Amino acid sequence: MENIKIAVAGVGNCASALIQGLYYYQDKTAEEAIGLMHWEIGGYRPADIQVVAAFDIDERKVGKDLSEAIFAPPNCTKKFCPDVPETGVKVTMGKVLDGISDHMRDYDPTYTFVPANEKESELADVVNVLKSTGADILLNYMPVGSEEATRFYAECALEAGVGFINNIPVFIASNPIWAKRFAEKNLPVIGDDIKSQLGATITHRVLTTLFRKRGVKLERTYQLNTGGNTDFLNMLNRTRLASKKKSKTEAIQSMCRMPLEAENIHIGPSDHVPWQKDNKVCFIRMEGKLFGDVPMDLELRLSVEDSPNSAGVAIDMIRCAKLALQRGLGGPLEAPSAYFCKHPPKQYSDDEAYAMTEKFINEYRNNIHDLTDYRRRQGQ
Repeated sequence: MENIKIAVAGVGNCASALIQGLYYYQDKTAEEAIGLMHWEIGGYRPADIQVVAAFDIDERKVGKDLSEAIFAPPNCTKKFCPDVPETGVKVTMGKVLDGISDHMRDYDPTYTFVPANEKESELADVVNVLKSTGADILLNYMPVGSEEATRFYAECALEAGVGFINNIPVFIASNPIWAKRFAEKNLPVIGDDIKSQLGATITHRVLTTLFRKRGVKLERTYQLNTGGNTDFLNMLNRTRLASKKKSKTEAIQSMCRMPLEAENIHIGPSDHVPWQKDNKVCFIRMEGKLFGDVPMDLELRLSVEDSPNSAGVAIDMIRCAKLALQRGLGGPLEAPSAYFCKHPPKQYSDDEAYAMTEKFINEYRNNIHDLTDYRRRQGQ
């Protein structure tokens, strides 16, 4: 089988974890592949994913081989596969737009970006790179709040005829206008806002579902998060958080028996703690009533390395998008979006979304088996 060729817009910590993972699992067997939800999807394993293009705006990354760029400052995620070989992929200067928050332009460059002194790519430039490299799928890893930059790269995907995976809380797959455009081009889109493997959102959703199933009335809840990477630094600009808060809040509200009043639910990032680096610490509190209106409360602290926590999910999203391309499925992929993302076009419970995604994957597997059997009977 040919490799799945991907391009990434934004060579930050999440892209670093994803690319490290492609090499980390390269020589693993299914039994050794700890940390993946699926070892194989449609015949594709992690090692079958190949990065063929990358875009960024930091001078420490632009023009560098991808193997060097993923470890360049201000990236600070864990190096769990430090020996990534030279890839031959040079990072291309992207389009800035709102991809950098104003308050980070004059911040300590140790923690933020150094603007590249190169001409920005226009739509035609990005489209040309995507076409010339044979990319199948473009992954959006722009910072939270990058509304214009996300729409720019979504437009590039449409023009280049490639699938689009939107990992951030800018609404593309869940926006009817964008959804229609991808459907008309017969191109798959998965989004919006990646849901980490075992992060704050999935944990909070599971606990909310548990309250509902056990007959506990949830009355108030909060989720507070701190971290030291550039994502948390970027989110100190509260004007960039509208879609992030909406995405995370709706992900929890959708699991409640009845939506909570706005004053009784707070979901969102709280502060940037530089020494935490890529470690994210989440605090969840839930208050409710049991049998006889007797009050109870639950508090949980979760500590995870933020970027690797999303990488395995991205690997599954990539492979599902590839299956859609092979099947000729365009528009938002309902099942993968619901299972892998916080703000899909339609919310389902995690159990329902899991079952739907397994069905999506197994239907492809059955189609491949049917085709193989047909060719065998035809002597092909």
